[in-house]
Amino acid sequence: MTISRWPLGAGLWLFAALVLVAAPGARADIVTDANARAAETVSRLPAPPITVRTMAIVQVSVFEAVNAITARYPAYRAKLAPAPGASIDAAVASATRTALLKLMPPAQQAAIEADYQALVAGVPDGPAKAGGIALGEQAANAIVAMCADDGVIAPDAYRPHAAPGVYVPTVIPAVAHWGKRRPWAMSRGDQFRPAGPPALTSQTWARDYNEIKALGSRNSTVRTAEQTAIAKFWEATLPSVYWPIARSVAVAPGREVTDNARFLAVAGMAMDDALIAVFDAKYTYNLWRPVTAIRNGDLDGNDATERDAGWTPFIDTPMHPEYPCAHCIVAGSLAAVLAAEIGAGPTPTLRSASYTAGGAVRTWTSTSAFAQEVALARIYDGVHYRYSTEVGSEMGRKVGELAVRSFPKPVR
Repeated sequence: MTISRWPLGAGLWLFAALVLVAAPGARADIVTDANARAAETVSRLPAPPITVRTMAIVQVSVFEAVNAITARYPAYRAKLAPAPGASIDAAVASATRTALLKLMPPAQQAAIEADYQALVAGVPDGPAKAGGIALGEQAANAIVAMCADDGVIAPDAYRPHAAPGVYVPTVIPAVAHWGKRRPWAMSRGDQFRPAGPPALTSQTWARDYNEIKALGSRNSTVRTAEQTAIAKFWEATLPSVYWPIARSVAVAPGREVTDNARFLAVAGMAMDDALIAVFDAKYTYNLWRPVTAIRNGDLDGNDATERDAGWTPFIDTPMHPEYPCAHCIVAGSLAAVLAAEIGAGPTPTLRSASYTAGGAVRTWTSTSAFAQEVALARIYDGVHYRYSTEVGSEMGRKVGELAVRSFPKPVR
């Protein structure tokens, strides 16, 4: 997941553009509508880990509010009192608005208010609307307060690795503390920490070094046009590229609003936990990125890796250690939640659009195809070795499956 040179506002999609990538003919409910608006607003933040956490808090807040009205699941994190007469539409809009106002910078307040007014415009004034607004505020306030001490703010204590007196780049890597945050479903950040990367003298290292050297170079002559399109698409990191894929499932005919609220909450928690897990591992192993390794290929003790002094990756290298792949763990966790939600039924066409690929829309016919494409993209991008994508994807699967298992079963 790219964290250097965050893509900013000019490349983002408006809500109307996001709607176009939903399943044709599908009718959104208030939960999916609010999710699309929130994902677009949150994508105006420049830091993917923060955006993922923010969306998790929003979606859990929405579930709490909806479930207090429908009582389909046991009381969850906020332990709200039942509110059967409240308006679901008003509650979802209010929970989304309240959470975003507390988590987003003041410059986004006008956009948040505009989305809120659009969401509640059709709700008749009266006790049900007033009750829903109050309930949404209560739900969001409870979840935001619960997450306030999750470790999102911590001292920057990263220690650069250097020999005494030897210059190293002075930009501090991103979110070195993220793996120490309190997770949602995991018991701790290192719960799924993998074994270390392969030895630099191994055949696996040489295989993956030479693969990414050829495929991931900015001026690669072997990367195909389709591989380049995939690489450009998945340079995107923000919620506006991941959440349309979840909504491809949520907008299927016959979905119930509480189940959609639960599903999106689980997806949000899984992706947030996935980043906690991957940054724990990244800063444990501190593996060099391809651009560093390939420019120093004569120093790894492996005769099968030849140095290229001017090698440059297809995209800018993220500002954090390489192993494992963060894009892959996020995609793997979402794919696991999607697979559990779909079950034995047919997989709807999964769709999304990418702001880093000029608005291109891509589709997938299975959750595994989606996750696999993300993993391959990071090789084509020149920022992750194949074994790192495989480990990241597997970690994501474990995190997503845990998030699904950890959620309470319906009471009716």
